[in-house]
Amino acid sequence: MGLRLLIATALAAATPVGFLQAHQAPSGAFAEPGGSPGPLLTAWAALGLHASGASTRDALDYLASHESGLTELTDVELVATAEAALGRKPVRLLARIRAAQRPNGRIGPTVNSTIWGILALRQARERAPRAAVRFVLRRQARNGGWGWYAGGQPDSNDTAAAIQALRAAGVNGTPIRRGLAYLTRLRNRDGGFELTPGRGSDAQSTAWALQAFVAARKPVPRGAIAYLRGLRRPDGSFRYSKRYVTTPVWVTAQVLPALARKPFPLSVPSGTRGAR
Repeated sequence: MGLRLLIATALAAATPVGFLQAHQAPSGAFAEPGGSPGPLLTAWAALGLHASGASTRDALDYLASHESGLTELTDVELVATAEAALGRKPVRLLARIRAAQRPNGRIGPTVNSTIWGILALRQARERAPRAAVRFVLRRQARNGGWGWYAGGQPDSNDTAAAIQALRAAGVNGTPIRRGLAYLTRLRNRDGGFELTPGRGSDAQSTAWALQAFVAARKPVPRGAIAYLRGLRRPDGSFRYSKRYVTTPVWVTAQVLPALARKPFPLSVPSGTRGAR
């Protein structure tokens, strides 16, 4: 009986979900192998597990108890998104996001922080500020992509996040088509997507691109799912690319929503919990 339990445990851990859950501490936090736990990786792992329909155990309690230590606005937005996805209304974090909005619509210092502000608010079932949506639309580059900051080089990750945020805010039409066309130009023969031209395909860029196509209700590009599945390791985690293995908890957490074909914001459990 003991041997059977050991075998069953080993098989469970060999799945992506099992790999992530094996790296959760009793506190509810997640850490990379040999690394220290923290709220940001915990937020990503919680989002990945929730998208897969798996238990996140005490991750929500851990995140809620570490809100006061978040200093960067993008960290606030990510944790707020994760808490809201798990069913808690992160009232204090949402207030910080709303307070960071500038007269021109920008939320925080960058285009990226504005995109994530929209995602966090929509994940919490709040309206996306119209001025913030207009700000993101105005920052779309001529090639159709978005960059981290105004005037910066567009990349697949920020473009895919912008598409998801805009779709969550009800935007459709030309901006979305142009964004998807930009992403398509970053698709390689191996089926994967790259961050910027010439870098080569990687798991996270491919996952973000997949989520963008799903958010836009467009067919997932051929070969993208197969590319991701080809990066899976025997322990259930995903490689960053065919050449490199790094930060397996983070990479796996970001791949899971794409494989589940679920864009941000994710569905929220019924009976949302109030603030503490």
